This record gives sequence, structure tokens and C-alpha cells, in this order.
Amino acid sequence: MIADLHGEGFGPRFTVADKRAYDRVAPVPDDVRREQQRLDAVTDVVLVFPVFWWSLPTMLKGWIDRVFSNGWAFDYVAETGVVRKLSPLRVHLVALAGSDAALYDRHGYEAAIRTQVRHGILEYCGTRDGVTAFVFESEGLEGDQSVMAAVRRVKEAVAAP
Repeated sequence: MIADLHGEGFGPRFTVADKRAYDRVAPVPDDVRREQQRLDAVTDVVLVFPVFWWSLPTMLKGWIDRVFSNGWAFDYVAETGVVRKLSPLRVHLVALAGSDAALYDRHGYEAAIRTQVRHGILEYCGTRDGVTAFVFESEGLEGDQSVMAAVRRVKEAVAAP
């Protein structure tokens, strides 16, 4: 299954309704519930995204902010702390980087993205560690061949025992 958040019209803006759901004083908005149900139905997710200013683009960040919410992705319990709830889910990342690998290495950008996304979001929610693949110099790619090659590498890694 392929999900195109833009094509599906997903709204990435964290609204008052999202905050109320996060605080557990109101139900989760319907569009968020649909995304959570879609993720509940799979064991692996591959997030393909361009790196914008060394981070996630707004659409993906907003999707994560809204969908990976308190009560579904994790529970915060004052007495015991965070309960991670997404252990059945393995998340893979395909990051489209406009620069070359040497620049990412020299400035620590690849490590920063891994730390921000893998540790700061995915591990916090308890997902299983998946494959992370960077497609460097993606600005100059002709067509989607290199992107699809990276997705195939992730697919092969997912299928491997």
C-alpha cells in the first residue's frame, strides 16, 4: 500500500482538536484515527521524504505530530513515565538529500537526522528499528530511479530474515 499524504489531502496542522485529543479530553480527529488504523494494519512502514533544512518536511512532521499521539503511540503516566506502544511497528526511512554524502558526514547531518527521527520520535514511541537509507545528491537525479533503488534496498532488507 502506498500513501500519498499530499494527494489524500492530509492536513498537517496541529489544531486545538489535536491538543484536546492529546490531553485526552476529546476524541481523536477522524483523519488522525484513519491514519492510526492504517498503521495498526501493517508491521512495516517506509517513510520516503526530502530532507528540508536538515529535517523533515512540514507534511511528514505534521503527520507524525498528529498521528503518533498520546494514547496511541505512547502513554504518559505521571507515576511511571512513558509507556511506549508501537512495538509491533517497524519504521524504515528513505531520506532524499540534496547534498552529497561527504557534506552530510562532515557536518554530522546524517547523524543528526538519525538522532532526531530515530531516537527522538520512533524510539520514544517504541517502534522497532528499521532500515535508514539516504539518497544523496537527489536534486540532480533524473526521474525516480535512485529513489526507487533506495526503496528496493529497504524492501530487500525488510524481507531478509
